[in-house]
Amino acid sequence: MNATNVLFAQTRAQLDRLGLPDRDTTPAEESARTFEDGCHFRIEVPTVNSVQAAETLLAESRRRGLTVNRVTETRGMYRHTAGELRAYAQLGEEYGAQILMSVGPRAPYDIGAGVQTPEGARIGYRLRGQEQVVRAVEDVKRGIEAGIRGFVVYDEGLLWVLHRLRTAGELPAGIHLKVSAHCGHGNPGSAQMLEMLGANSFNPVRDLPLPMIAAIRAAVSIPLDCHVDNPRLSGGFVRTYEAPEFVRVAAPVHLKTGNSALEGHGVTPTPCQLEDILRQIEIVTEFLDRHLPTARQTPAGRRHAPVAG
Repeated sequence: MNATNVLFAQTRAQLDRLGLPDRDTTPAEESARTFEDGCHFRIEVPTVNSVQAAETLLAESRRRGLTVNRVTETRGMYRHTAGELRAYAQLGEEYGAQILMSVGPRAPYDIGAGVQTPEGARIGYRLRGQEQVVRAVEDVKRGIEAGIRGFVVYDEGLLWVLHRLRTAGELPAGIHLKVSAHCGHGNPGSAQMLEMLGANSFNPVRDLPLPMIAAIRAAVSIPLDCHVDNPRLSGGFVRTYEAPEFVRVAAPVHLKTGNSALEGHGVTPTPCQLEDILRQIEIVTEFLDRHLPTARQTPAGRRHAPVAG
């Protein structure tokens, strides 16, 4: 027996009994899970922060024969008018795409100065004080009134509150709660916790290698949301050649595609940047067809299916 099988054997066995992998799994270990429709992946375009950008993206992707399954807004719902929220929802219906809107109240928008410091940056986008929790729930209710049914959550406590309100019938049963990478989670234990708190999908931190992503998949059943590329301010990496591997080891997975065209996460894409986003979607789709032709993408129109397997 080699050393890697002996070291920390008791702890590894204890973690195994908790339903966690006892190590980062090897990339050779494929995921047997799919979305409920039997498909393995969906394309998500994040940082689509205006109605005009969303409309251009969806219309042009359809014209080019590309499928965008999910559009994610990241500035925050309370940075948009009610009319704009309704327009986002209508675009989702028209193009068969899931629309996710971000909860607006968050630490960088708050008056607390701690998050602006190097040490306080670890707070991420989390909420500060109960009044911010109240406002965040109000933000979700405002989105629901406008027809939005998918929400990006940046605070684990808010996730738990929204899940309990959903379970109690205070919020619609079908709303989708996605945990952002800004929460900073990147291991199987954290993923299990988020699933237990009510997450319907989970975005691990952006720079995990394939064995770490595979280990997270082994611990949870909810879809993972993995960045194929990223803005410069979050690393600027482009992992196009790993996109087929993400699908192979992490299915069901949303491939977050196109952010390398942007400088950061809170911006509104320009027409030129939208063109670069569309090119990246086309490239990722080509690489999947070329290197993993057995992988199936959910067709447009199937938006809220849970996972199977």
